[in-house]
Formats: sequence, structure tokens, C-alpha cells
Amino acid sequence: MDRNPSPPPTSREDENAEEAGGDCIGGTVYSKHWLFGVLSGLIQIVTSENTKSNPDDEEQQMELDEEMENEICKVWDMSMDEDVALFLQEFNAPDIFMGILAKSKCPRLREICVGILGNMACFQEICVSISSDKNLGQVLLHCLYDSDPPTLLETSRLLLTCLSQTEVASVWVERIREYPAIYDSICFIMSSSTNVDLLVKVGEVVDKLFDLDEKLMLDWIRSGAAAPLDQPQEDSEEQPVFKIVPCVLEAAKQVRSENPEGLDVYMHILQLLTTVDDGIQAIVQCPDTGKDTWNLLFDLVCNEFCQSDDPPIILQEQKTVLASVFSVLSAIYASQAEQEYLKTEKVDLPLIDSLIRVLENVEHCQKKPENSTESNTEETQKPDLTQDDFHLKILKDISCEFLSNILQALTKETVTQGLKEGQLSKQKCSCAFQNLLPFYNPVVEDFIKILHEVDKAVASDLEESFPSLKVQT
Repeated sequence: MDRNPSPPPTSREDENAEEAGGDCIGGTVYSKHWLFGVLSGLIQIVTSENTKSNPDDEEQQMELDEEMENEICKVWDMSMDEDVALFLQEFNAPDIFMGILAKSKCPRLREICVGILGNMACFQEICVSISSDKNLGQVLLHCLYDSDPPTLLETSRLLLTCLSQTEVASVWVERIREYPAIYDSICFIMSSSTNVDLLVKVGEVVDKLFDLDEKLMLDWIRSGAAAPLDQPQEDSEEQPVFKIVPCVLEAAKQVRSENPEGLDVYMHILQLLTTVDDGIQAIVQCPDTGKDTWNLLFDLVCNEFCQSDDPPIILQEQKTVLASVFSVLSAIYASQAEQEYLKTEKVDLPLIDSLIRVLENVEHCQKKPENSTESNTEETQKPDLTQDDFHLKILKDISCEFLSNILQALTKETVTQGLKEGQLSKQKCSCAFQNLLPFYNPVVEDFIKILHEVDKAVASDLEESFPSLKVQT
């Protein structure tokens, strides 16, 4: 989206005059009188719009006068200032915006009003006030039924802001649970929109909702086509039945190439789904859905993320999305081993190759610089390093668990092929053992037994490096 126009400039002479007359908002140079005028103009626009509108033409959209659009866009920019946001709150601007959202047929005006409320909600006191207004909350949630992408984007941004405030998050979760039609609206956006910015923001809302409330996540997993509340029912029989997993997959495919952060969000949604049995079943119970999920994630880890020609440090950028992807793949692998798309070397060897490469890069990223010097910046950098180490540890743990599951399923034929093609070279096996031992000792011991049957020299060399694995004779 293009940047909104800057607030109106004020000359030094005008500033002095306004300050003398008490016209400035808080510590800013913005004029109260000017802002009153804009808000009054908004009220007049909606009143005029409702007077002129034809009740028989409910779909007709209104255009916003260019001069008025510029003025209200200035307010949009100004509302990022806390003094201005508090003044708008004191002036009951949220009530004015609520009236506009409930009555106006002008998409641009609705977008701007939600955008201003979104800026205001960034401040805790105002966020609590907006969230406690049940009528305003209902009107804002109804904006999710809007057909205008910019309005949907601003509504999603506002919801995410409120859901991120611990004081009011539960209010919005409960409110969303009361409107099953929101599920359909969000699924429709994820499955059909090509607006990447909108998809990313909607994904962040869904991710936050699932993270906050498992019950809501279970409700959405089990949902089919919910009948829209407070919406016309005539065409309800023609409404599509939305399932959460295909919708998430479609959105992930759409954002994949354009927004890595957005892909990270959708992979985390899938990971959250696998934390409950119903979520895993939602992925795998339909063969097509399970296959589509597997194929997308398999392609990401084998052909896109952490490739052999990437520098090891790239893992720092990919560690969270890789953790989510491996976690979901592992859940599918464990529950659907009999499926054709999971058969033996077709997936086992490429995944082993990717997992070991990730473990090698984790080890590289965790190495401390040999010539590190103590400096004043060390203390300020410590939280970031700790956070990096935390996410790398999660990735390592998930990778080791998944790798152990694959090694358990390997046949003699697959091990032979892996040695031949290089996925199970001595160096790679050594890296795998180093990370798997001692927690997965039985798995490694069983693998060594197969390795002895295939290539005694490699098996013996590995036993020399890891004495605890020597086969008892």
C-alpha cells in the first residue's frame, strides 16, 4: 500500500498562534480545530450518503471526495501519535467511526476508519477501551465479511493488535467464538485471495488465535460450512464447505515466493494443528489433503531451504520455519507410513540428506567465535544470542526426533542405495550419530546392525569413532 499523505504543515507563525490559543493537541503542533472540522465532515458525509442512497440498490458503492480523502488520510497518519490518539478517544471518535462502518457504502472511507482505529489500538489504554465496547467490537468483526481487500487488511491488523494485548486478548477470542461465520470469511480469504499482504496478516491473526486458545482451534478444525450470523440466508445452501487445512495450504502456496515471513506464519499454523489429534487427522484423514501437505513441505526442505550451496549462516533466517516444517512432516510420517507418497527411499533418503545438513549447520551456528573479545556491547547482545540459541535448540530437537524415526524405517535396500548415492556417507552418518547419541541410542544401534550387513568397513569405522556402538559378538 502507498503511504498516506503527511499531516498538514504548520508555519512557525501559525504554531505560535495555535499554542497561544490552546489549539494544539497535547505536545504536538496538530490543530484541534482542524481535526474537529474533519470529524464533523465525516459525520456529514455519512448522513448525506444515507439520505441519497437508494434502498433498492444495496450493492452500490460510494466514492470518497478527493479533498476529503486527503484530509482523513492526514488524520490516519496523525493517529500514530499517542497524544492525537488519546484526543480522538476523548472526542469519542471511535463512536463516529463505528457509525461510518455500520452505515457507509464507501470502501475507501471504511478502510481509513478501521486503519485509524488500528493505530489508536496500539496504545494500551485505548485498546482496552475499544475492546470493552461490545457494539464496536461487533461492528469491527462484521468488517471481516467485507469484500474490499484494503478494509480486510486493516481489520486484520486491528484484530492482531488487540489479540497481542494480554489484557484484552481473551475478550476478542470469546467474541470471535460467538460468530462462526468468521471462520468461513477467513477460510475464504485464505483459499481465494491473491493479495499477499492480506494473506500474511490474516495468517498472523489465525496463528495468534490458535496459539491463544486450543478450544477455538479445535472448533475450527471440526468446522464445515458455518451459517453466517446476521447475514442473508437465501444462498446458504450454495455456500462452500471450508476445511481449515486446504485453506491454509492454498494461502501458503500463494505467499511462498513473495513473503518468507508469511510462509513462516502458515507453517506455524500447521504445526499448531499437529499439537492435537484432531489436527493431525484433519491433515491426514483425507488422502489428497495429506498428500498435498506432504508434497509442499517436502519440496520446501529438499529443494528450497538450507541447500548444499547455501552458507551455513542462512539457517539463522530459516530456523523457525524449518522447525515448523519438520515438525509437521514428522507428524505425517508417523501417522501415515502406509501411504504411497511416503514409500521408502523416495522420501527417506532426501529427507535424511536435508536433516543431516540442517544438523551440520546448527552445529556451525552454535560455535562461538574463537577470538571473541569482551566488550561493552557483549551485554546488550546477550539476549539476542540466547534467543538464537533457543530457536536453534528447538530445530535441533525436532530434527533429531524426525531423523530417528526415519532411520528406524530404513530397509537394507535403502541403506545400500543411500551409501551409493552419498546420503549415508561415513561423514554424514557421523554427524547424525553425534546428534542422536545418547538419547536415541537404540535407534543408532539398530542402524549400525543393518550397516554391518551392507558395508562392514563403514560400520567399523563409525564404531571406532563411537565405541559405545560396537556390536556385541
